[in-house]
Amino acid sequence: MQITNFLFKQVDNSSLIVFRIMFGALCFLESVGAIFTGWINRTLIEPQFTFSFIGFEWLQPLPGIGMYVYYLIMGVFGLFIMLGYKYRLSAFIFTIMWAATYFMQKASYNNHYYLLILLSAIMVILPAHKHSSIDAKQNPSITRIAMPNWCRYIFVLQMFIVYTYGSIAKLYPDWLDASVMAILMKSKEHYYVIGPLLQNEWLHYFLAYGGILYDGLVIPFLLYKPTRKWAFYASLFFHLFNSVVFQVGIFPYLSLAFAVFFFEPKLIHKLFLKNKPFYEGSEIIVPAYKKPMLTVFAIYFLVQIALPLRHYAFKESVLWTEEGHRMSWRMMLRSKSGSVIYQVEDKNTKETHHINLDDYLTKKQQRLASTKPDVIWQFAQILKKKYAEKGQDIAVYVDCKISVNGRPYISLINPKVDMAAAKWSAFSHSEWILPPKQDYFTR
Repeated sequence: MQITNFLFKQVDNSSLIVFRIMFGALCFLESVGAIFTGWINRTLIEPQFTFSFIGFEWLQPLPGIGMYVYYLIMGVFGLFIMLGYKYRLSAFIFTIMWAATYFMQKASYNNHYYLLILLSAIMVILPAHKHSSIDAKQNPSITRIAMPNWCRYIFVLQMFIVYTYGSIAKLYPDWLDASVMAILMKSKEHYYVIGPLLQNEWLHYFLAYGGILYDGLVIPFLLYKPTRKWAFYASLFFHLFNSVVFQVGIFPYLSLAFAVFFFEPKLIHKLFLKNKPFYEGSEIIVPAYKKPMLTVFAIYFLVQIALPLRHYAFKESVLWTEEGHRMSWRMMLRSKSGSVIYQVEDKNTKETHHINLDDYLTKKQQRLASTKPDVIWQFAQILKKKYAEKGQDIAVYVDCKISVNGRPYISLINPKVDMAAAKWSAFSHSEWILPPKQDYFTR
């Protein structure tokens, strides 16, 4: 009963209204930003094909200027979310469109893109259009100044999962000795003014251990009033640093926007929505659909808790195989480089030749097809299909060597396995991935 009272207690909805406006604006900027930065051209138009998530091969970019129009439309729905116009429909369509582009390609994979799918889907069910929106202006009967408490804590729990797994994933030797951070900062050496500063060893340790502590403590510290202000200041530094150094799109600003759910509703109301009446009551309104709603939420969060743990079910280290890496909040944890030779053999004539990757892949795709087993397997399937169109039945053998976190290059793929005939499973280890040497991850 106590949990029911807590979840369905009515509180002022200023935080949700303000977040809707910020969220919609950031969705708009992310969408149109992809057009003007050239991201769409590099990722979706320039390649001959995209490496979609396995099982989503039917999701391919639209031809011609189609993807520019697609992202422009997506940006418009971001604006509609911000303005609260046809809010639920706009949030739903944005979620579907964004998810489609996420599953369409892996060349620009980013945990933050996955997070935006989850947040957009959550926004669909929230009453974020009940005030300061076109919907409320056109239909005053929907206007509300309060919301159930769960509307706030659904975001708190989601971000607690994200940050906690991000912290736990950093607890491994290469992060703890700051060697990964040194590699990441080395790639930023060319940055004007700050480049040389980023090469300092003390800074590497500060960022490595600061990252662990920040991810692990930021949500509890934001929830606890005496530490809230300092946690917010730490968030400002952390996210603005990431924005400048790693250039990770809207995520730093989206993360800062979540602060509206941690500060007192009265403060958010005073800062952003002075003209809106403030809800002073404490009603508890339990909807008739409470049980199915809580069941859906329980299933959703159990999946969110389980997904980042699935890599433990695989035989080898996720750092090596990448099995269970995606959708697990393993953000900027390792550096990986590779070299690869794809050899095609005609099964009838036994003639062989090497594939010139430039004939098929962009430079960005080549990096994927040199280090990631699932992409290597996909490229072998693509080659098999392309040669079949020319009437040739082929085998594809891959000699791939990778280096993890600056270690020596060693073989990743069994070069004796025909990758065109190999099987892929999302739920079991692929035996054609060679294990690393026994002492490879010790320094």
